[in-house]
Amino acid sequence: MKAASQDMHAFTVEAREAIYQTIFSRRDVRGQFLSKPVPDEVLSRIITAAHYAPSVGFMQPWNFLVLRSDEIKRRVHAAFSDAHAEAAEMFEGDKRATYKTLKLEGILESPIGICVTCDRERAGPVVVGRTHMKTMDLYSSVCAVQNLWLAARAEGLGVGWVSIFNQAALQEALGIPKGITPIAYLCVGYVSHFYAKPELEAAGWLPRLPIENLVYIDHWGHSDEQQPLIRQLIKDQAAAQTVANATIHQPGNDTTALTINKS
Repeated sequence: MKAASQDMHAFTVEAREAIYQTIFSRRDVRGQFLSKPVPDEVLSRIITAAHYAPSVGFMQPWNFLVLRSDEIKRRVHAAFSDAHAEAAEMFEGDKRATYKTLKLEGILESPIGICVTCDRERAGPVVVGRTHMKTMDLYSSVCAVQNLWLAARAEGLGVGWVSIFNQAALQEALGIPKGITPIAYLCVGYVSHFYAKPELEAAGWLPRLPIENLVYIDHWGHSDEQQPLIRQLIKDQAAAQTVANATIHQPGNDTTALTINKS
């Protein structure tokens, strides 16, 4: 890390730490939205950040449908409610009971909705980099979602990705043509606070997986906790949660920034 930090192309320490702080404190927001309007200049910045995402063959397959209409949000919420009821029946026992208690969207509460879509025909039938893995255009659109999400967090905005829809119902609610694939419906707005951990983790739905179990060296399944990289990953995962804990905005609390891996 020391050599990397001294590279001529590296950001300053302050800029680098701000990026990591944004990543580690980003949350999927469901129920903390405020009615405070989002200024167009802020909304423009986060959409521009999304548009600068990488895309296979530079095809830029995305569109951004910005929603402010309460009537249209109610249509979207109705589509969610139908799918949410269906989803609950897919779980069994305690999981079903827990699922029904979870707050999984902020469609009506958030001042802005943004639907990110993918036009899979935008660059024609043959696209550089998509010749063999045809789903790369979908992955490119997800990169745009992540760019928007991180930019929004840096602006103090919360974002919640709502994925519990029947695709056809969401397309009908938003007037999206059949040839366009909805990638993400995002609830966007200022929030009262951010949680220290993802809500599903805090609710005990699933834990965060230990990073050392997810990184292999040279071939699938091969790992060794004695390797310097694996030991460093374990330290950095712990430091990442410390950063998240220290940068959470709770009402009346100051924000404190910590650094990860100064070496």
